[in-house]
Amino acid sequence: MKTTVPSTRMPALFIGHGTPMNALESNEFTQSWARLGECIGKPKAILVVSAHWQTRGVAVTAMPRPRTIHDFGAFPQALFDVRYPAPGDPVLAARIARLLEPLSTQLDQQWGLDHGTWSILVHMYPRADVPVLQLSMDLTQPPSLHYEMGERLRQLRDEGVLIVGTGNIVHNLGMLSFAHPDSGFEWAERFQQRCLDIVANGDDRDLVKFQTLGADANRAIPGPDHFLPLLYVLGARDHKDDAVEFITPKCVLGSLSMMSIALWPSALP
Repeated sequence: MKTTVPSTRMPALFIGHGTPMNALESNEFTQSWARLGECIGKPKAILVVSAHWQTRGVAVTAMPRPRTIHDFGAFPQALFDVRYPAPGDPVLAARIARLLEPLSTQLDQQWGLDHGTWSILVHMYPRADVPVLQLSMDLTQPPSLHYEMGERLRQLRDEGVLIVGTGNIVHNLGMLSFAHPDSGFEWAERFQQRCLDIVANGDDRDLVKFQTLGADANRAIPGPDHFLPLLYVLGARDHKDDAVEFITPKCVLGSLSMMSIALWPSALP
């Protein structure tokens, strides 16, 4: 992992977030998130596309103080007690809406920060002193639009905004196996490696067509919600400048990939 960001441009990150319990735990994944925060330093703001905010139409949180959302069920009370009191940024929310035009983007006052966001940020930026916004995913739209939205938002990186997508490249909860706590099924490992190779080779648009990638992809992505955040990050990639780093490329519980991807700027924008 890089020790410093060598330009004024912010990196873009895809984080494999896994279970909400990672908010409370210290393990190889949460420790890697903490190191990312240390390497990047303090951005002007953070824009997160989380697997857990799915909408019809597009929205961006625009309140000055987003609430902490506990969008899960049977977990320990300690997890429900977590608060991540980061400020919002209504001015930046309005700018994001303008960047996404002619797409209509609602300035949302209701949502807040879901666990796909705060379970990561409690490790990356534990002081909660950086403004955080969430952008929703309109699941009525094709994958190509999600990628194109990332392209439209790319310039925010040059304005000090850290773009983060949070989900899992392999996410099949129906096939989880507690007999495989630290490994993945063969098909899960193959698909994770295939995604790694595609991104490493710069063929990002091949992942926009994930629905055509065969049986391994169908098992890895039974629903698009945890995969689509990756497309925003890849859309925000500068192929001429960014160096790619794969962090914790590991499958757990048979059918869950914890791989994260960092796109590091290598030269001044």
